[in-house]
Amino acid sequence: MPLQPVASLTFGQFFVALVFAAALSSWVYWHASRHGSRHATAWGVATFLFVGIVLPVYLIHYYVVRRRF
Repeated sequence: MPLQPVASLTFGQFFVALVFAAALSSWVYWHASRHGSRHATAWGVATFLFVGIVLPVYLIHYYVVRRRF
């Protein structure tokens, strides 16, 4: 399914995308705060705004930092 401009999304599609982004950002915030991140709020907000970029960066960051200890 090719990407569509935001103007051509239906309300239902937009709502599903919004709920999906909110759920992922809530999970990232919960995960980061549970594992002692000092910037859990920043991770959560950034995930909501830029989910396609920040989520993989967060997961890579988590696995790299976790293996140090």
